[in-house]
Amino acid sequence: MSETLRSPSALAEAGLLAPDAVAALTEIASRYAVALTPTLAALIDPADAADPIARQFLPSLAERDTTPDERADPIGDEAHTPVPGIVHRYPDRVLLKLLHICPVYCRFCFRREVVGPGEQAMLPPEAVEAALDYIAAHGEIWEVILTGGDPLMLSPRRLDAIMRRLACFAHVRIVRLHTRVPVADPARINAELIAALQSSRKTVYVALHANHSRELTVDAGAACDRLIDGGFVMVSQTVLLRGVNDSVDALAALMRRFVELRIKPYYLHHGDLAPGTSHFRVGLAEGQALVTALRGHVSGLCQPTYVLDLPGGAGKVSASRASLSPRDDGRFDIEDFRGLAHVYPPSTP
Repeated sequence: MSETLRSPSALAEAGLLAPDAVAALTEIASRYAVALTPTLAALIDPADAADPIARQFLPSLAERDTTPDERADPIGDEAHTPVPGIVHRYPDRVLLKLLHICPVYCRFCFRREVVGPGEQAMLPPEAVEAALDYIAAHGEIWEVILTGGDPLMLSPRRLDAIMRRLACFAHVRIVRLHTRVPVADPARINAELIAALQSSRKTVYVALHANHSRELTVDAGAACDRLIDGGFVMVSQTVLLRGVNDSVDALAALMRRFVELRIKPYYLHHGDLAPGTSHFRVGLAEGQALVTALRGHVSGLCQPTYVLDLPGGAGKVSASRASLSPRDDGRFDIEDFRGLAHVYPPSTP
């Protein structure tokens, strides 16, 4: 497996899928992109039907099942997109989405309808300029968050150009990048890429997405060392996923491993209402119980904040017991950061 596996047939040839499942899974892969790097493929135990790495990346027939609450844009990015490539949901920060390409494609991704290779894989140059012009014109923007897609899939040359442009905006003080590259393709974190990230002269945070402690290999740890020693602060992002990390032991092992690698646990996300992902979602009450139990089992350094993204673009809210009020119908009443009331899960749009 010297190259990224990009189809069910390639996964079957590598011994990671049953050959008789390829035809049905090819239909799923035509809608939701497939990619699995050799680094992560090597972590999968083909003999374990419940392997937590396989569950995250191998396509499944369960992806054909959708629920009435699921939607193509589950957190409402489009409602807060003033120009292509920009999401301005909160006053002091924006998302800058330069590309829709990732090193691997998670089967639970909330942007699964838009990520993957194709005509819209990269933001066109004129759209990049318009997005940067938007940031330049809005002095309230204190933080720019590079996401997508995975911004570390950009070449160092292109990343350097973006960081140097951001350096010109005095009001932008923080640049944050969200990535899976250190775990999916650790060798990509090299001196050239680190120099590109340093070129903004801003305070740079790198948010690493990992969901199971086995993803944080020796090579992944070395990649994170290179980033941290390069002057970047690292924080974590994890999605609470059934069959992957929905136990106190699994979460504790993951959070401890983050802290051992000098990565501060940041967010534990409740699963978003993306199409075909209901088999991954843990109930809110169950998630709350896990977070409460975690507090009694691990150091305070290892405690992430449990959050959910409200559909429709209302933003992140705490998913703690103190923040949500259960209803008789199994849903929850919750307020967003503006004080507006919502019901979660929402009714069908």
